[in-house]
Amino acid sequence: MNKEYDRLVVLWTSGDREVALKMVFMYTLNSKVKGWWQDIRLIVWGPSAQLLSVDVEIQEYVHRMREAGITLEACKACADIHGVSDTLEAMGINVRYMGEPLTGYIKEGCKVITF
Repeated sequence: MNKEYDRLVVLWTSGDREVALKMVFMYTLNSKVKGWWQDIRLIVWGPSAQLLSVDVEIQEYVHRMREAGITLEACKACADIHGVSDTLEAMGINVRYMGEPLTGYIKEGCKVITF
């Protein structure tokens, strides 16, 4: 498969725990482990930042994703609004302003799914 078309961005915006565990994380981790996509990025954006900062099970899942080779990023503006930027950075997540990077991913031809 052409590497140009083998890039996935998962934009996680929902603050719903069940959506995170039963949709976002299952698909994202399985996509990497089973080789469905080569380059996978999970972007934590909006209410998902708050949920991630307080839920230990979700934090453990995100840790497994990082260990599997999934790139983890978070929107700094959103994380700052929720007061969780430092917490997310301590988890090994690249916290930065994401408007321009997300636009770049789209223009580069990455597939983007949003939960």
